[in-house]
Formats: sequence, structure tokens, C-alpha cells
Amino acid sequence: MADIELDQVWKRFGSVDVIRDVSLRIESGELVVFLGPSGSGKTTLLRMIAGLETIDKGALTIGGVRSEKLPPGKRNVAMVFQNYALYPHMSVAENMAFGLKNIRIPPAIINERINEAARILEMEALLDRRPSQLSGGQRQRVAIGRAIVKEPKAFLFDEPLSNLDAALRARTRVELAELHQRLKSTMVYVTHDQVEAMTLADRVVILNDCRIEQVGTPMEVYARPASRFVATFVGSPAMNIFPVTVSGSGDRMNARLGDGSLVELRNAPADKDWRELGVRPEALTVVAEGGDASATATVVERLGDRTLVHARLADGTAVIAQDVGMSSVVSGEAVQLKFNPEAVHLFDADGSTWHAQ
Repeated sequence: MADIELDQVWKRFGSVDVIRDVSLRIESGELVVFLGPSGSGKTTLLRMIAGLETIDKGALTIGGVRSEKLPPGKRNVAMVFQNYALYPHMSVAENMAFGLKNIRIPPAIINERINEAARILEMEALLDRRPSQLSGGQRQRVAIGRAIVKEPKAFLFDEPLSNLDAALRARTRVELAELHQRLKSTMVYVTHDQVEAMTLADRVVILNDCRIEQVGTPMEVYARPASRFVATFVGSPAMNIFPVTVSGSGDRMNARLGDGSLVELRNAPADKDWRELGVRPEALTVVAEGGDASATATVVERLGDRTLVHARLADGTAVIAQDVGMSSVVSGEAVQLKFNPEAVHLFDADGSTWHAQ
């Protein structure tokens, strides 16, 4: 059993709260990603699990054992940092063995664990090399191997791919997903990169302003954001947000945009003071005729399989819409935009949300 449970945990630096009343359960074998902007508390929360930051209030349980007062070495977790922190004068095998030798694991068991970790990470041929002879991705694999040989209850990753270039980051991201499938270990992963979160996570924990905004599967937080913050933070490009006036009732409701355009709302609650309408670019498409709104294209991003059209409505509101990959739209052209009524979101001043689906 390698579940992790946080129960109403708090962390303060001086008079400033950096984690406020966070409760979360991570199931054994689950890969959970902490996602949020800089300063949201995600790394602090990870370090609290690792024992590198104290928990000022609340409880932490790891594998059924109360752990908030245990020193890091007694928590049976292994942390992989953003910086590989490898010893340059040691070989790959020696780097992986170092921690085990310090706790007097027998040499035969150390060799067995190193060989197994090398096999899992497909780096048997690298064991005799030194860090200076490795690429950035290979060094990160050594850091992960160093964690694997400890046979921990859980792995903690603190933005491990941020020092890699884009192509290597994409490749290593897939390798990490495959590693989790092979090990079936509990993993907690911190990142500010949405693609990493959406690719790796069984569940995503969205943090903002030192607290949890939403917990869910990647597609749950994407399709049904619990707040305006989640709606605009998750997704690239970000969700379009329009100030609106909502009128009507039942299945005859509409949202009026600033330029006077009307967007159909199907069975939205009429008892809320809806202030804003959200729609992702893929649900706001360029059409030849019969659109819900008119706009002027300002920038056209051609991405191969799709085209993103940055445009402005008549009142100056900036929007991002989607067109086909072979779009003929050019900057400065007038375009018609069609809203998908089954993929719109509403937000009110109190934080309530409504999703068409």
C-alpha cells in the first residue's frame, strides 16, 4: 500500500500562508500531477510530502503511516529534482549506488537493484559512463534510476523536464508515462507545463493562490472547469472569455456579447447572475456564412492540422477561433464565427460555473 493522504495541511513562511487548508488523497499506484502557476504552492506541497518542508498544521499519511513528523529518510519516498545533482566524478552505476551504500545495503543487492533499474530505463550501456558523457535526457534518466533503486513507496518529481529542450522534453515525457505503466508505483509530479499534466496524469490537482481549485482527470478539468481560473489556465490557447448579458429562460436563453451578437444557451440555469461566457477556440469556428458573430482576422497561425485565427469583434474584443488546416483566411479579412452551443461555459460573479455538456 502506497497511498498518500493530506488532511487539512497548512504551511506558513513568517506571516504569509503558502499552503492553506489542503486536503487530498492520492491512491496507491496513481500518478497525480500538481499543476499551477508560479507561486501557487505546488512545489511547497510536494516538499511537505517529502519532508523537506515542515507541516505547520494538519496530518500527512504515507502508506498508512502518519508521517508529518517523520524525517525525510524515514518516509520511504524518493524525490527527483529539476537539477539532476549527479556526482561528476562517479560513474552512472556509482551515482545510483551512492545512497544505498550510505545505508549499508549489501553490495549484491545494490548491484541487483542497479541492473534492474538500468533495464527498466533502457540504459544498461550507460552504467560505466560519467555524467559529462551523457546527454541531458540521459542524466535525467540516471536521476530517476537513483530514485528507483531505493524501492520507495512513492516517487516525487519536481519539474524534472524543465531543463531539457523541447524535443527531448517531449520524448522523455513519453518515457515517464511508460515508466509509470511498468512500475505501477505511486507518483506525484509537479509542473507548470499543461502538456505534461495532460499527458502523464491519472488526475490533475490544479493549485492557485496556495489552495486547490480543482481535482479531476485531465479531460474533466479541461471540459468542466470548476472555476474561471481553471477555465483560463488549462488549455492552450486559453479559453475565450466574453462579458455577456444573459436573457430568456428554459431552452430560449441567449447571451449577448459586447458587439451585440447573440449566442444560444441551452437550458442554462436562469436563477444566476451570469456575467461571462467562455468558449474554447475549437468550439468557436470560422464559417463561410451564417455565423453568430462577425470579426476581423488579425493574426493567422497555421499549425498544419488546424489553423488558429486571432480576430477582433466589432467592439474590439479579442478572440481566438479555429479553422481547417488548409484555411484561406488572411490577416485583415472579415470572418464569420460560429459558436458551438454544446460547448459553452458560463461564470457568475460569485464563482459559480455552468457547462453546456
